[in-house]
Amino acid sequence: AAAHELGTPLATIALVAKELKRELPQQDPRTDDVDLLISQASRCREILARLANHDAEADDVYQRTKLLVMIEDLITPLRSSDIIIAVTSTADDQDEGVAAEPVLRRNPAITYGLGNLIENAVDFAGSRVEIDARWTASAVSVTVRDDGPGFHQDVFDRLGDPFVTTRPGYGDEHGSDGRHDGMGLGFFIAKTLLERSGATVALA
Repeated sequence: AAAHELGTPLATIALVAKELKRELPQQDPRTDDVDLLISQASRCREILARLANHDAEADDVYQRTKLLVMIEDLITPLRSSDIIIAVTSTADDQDEGVAAEPVLRRNPAITYGLGNLIENAVDFAGSRVEIDARWTASAVSVTVRDDGPGFHQDVFDRLGDPFVTTRPGYGDEHGSDGRHDGMGLGFFIAKTLLERSGATVALA
């Protein structure tokens, strides 16, 4: 229902942005801002389309995916940035041999939660994000690392609580460094969704 309701105003935003771009003179410095607005509106529409796509849920083949394919799906939209995203994987040895790569049912809670962690890592990384996937016959772990500045201890102690954010310009129209503002809910929602799916979330 939310996806349906948001579709119309989002289409209006995209239309107005494209009209603004047509009206701007060539080499106008505001063109980059308008292009960003158009690309982000398009990204929102893709997210809403995935939310509203109930037909795919009936396709059992579509609903199953390998772990590394799921991770690649999450990082593909982020690869256009200047940040290097490196993925490594390890099948830990077991008495019965090396476990095969896990095949999972597509779970919106897991993909949103893990995707949020990866996107935050890309937002705050200096130049590199590392994603390490490991599995045994009975467990899967995914570690997301970035070379950003990390968190101050007073923020770190409250991570996972709602309305905790380090993004600049919170409460303003836009942040001072060009990155999108946050309400401090993204990590809280991601952690909650992952834990309700049976995962354990650890921070360092």
